Amino acid sequence: MIKSKLQDITFIFLVRLDSVDRLENLLAVTNFLKEKFETNIHVLECAPFNNGLLDRLLDKSIRYSFQEDNDPILHRTKYLNQMIRMVETQFVAVWDTDVLVAGNQILDAIKLLQNGESDVVYPYDNRFLETTAIIRKLFLKENKFEVLDANQKKMKELYAPNPVGGAFIIGTKKYTESGLENEDFYGWGMEDGERYYRWLNLGYRIKRMEGPLFHLSHGRGLNSVFHNSDQQFYKRKEVLKVKRDKSISSTRKKMSLIINTSNDESVSYPY
Repeated sequence: MIKSKLQDITFIFLVRLDSVDRLENLLAVTNFLKEKFETNIHVLECAPFNNGLLDRLLDKSIRYSFQEDNDPILHRTKYLNQMIRMVETQFVAVWDTDVLVAGNQILDAIKLLQNGESDVVYPYDNRFLETTAIIRKLFLKENKFEVLDANQKKMKELYAPNPVGGAFIIGTKKYTESGLENEDFYGWGMEDGERYYRWLNLGYRIKRMEGPLFHLSHGRGLNSVFHNSDQQFYKRKEVLKVKRDKSISSTRKKMSLIINTSNDESVSYPY
């Protein structure tokens, strides 16, 4: 198979291996990307200690990093910002460990960015499909994307009608100018919505590709659910505040503060 060359983009994956499912999903997704593209992939694993397993199993062309982290809650936004600051390519793809889209959807998304026709691209339409455990197992066994494509009608739609998580591609400079990830969001949930409305407020051109995103099923541990009701309430409040605030100057001021303080280890977070 002739691989498409995507040297101007870096796919970044942040992972905590909280289950065998998570490990299998990450290997399946990164292997899919390596089979389709000559590109850059960076995986950052956060855990109390490095057992060396993931480093041994990943394709050797993938950049692997480890961060010691004893917090049971994965501060996803903080670590994503650290990863993005290490990106040296023109574009960056922020990718969940458990999601897949067709190769042509990725290529078409990147072309839009390369041609200056969009600032942000979600490489899927409004279909965020949960594979189910049975179809996931069949896909892993057959190692064929067609298994997912052929079974769409058996899958459940998540986050309808306008999902904004899972995967997105953006110019690295544009991402930085928008304030990167909002580190006030600690743990799982809703940072995708805050980010999306912030981009809208900044006037970013956001486009979608035709075709679904497939979410490989996995168990829901502490880092796949809201870990307390106060945190859930705070996040909903923040998302609604950004959604209602149409002032670009206000958004820029807030995100400039986040950029300037996110490297300060003394900054406190709400949970």
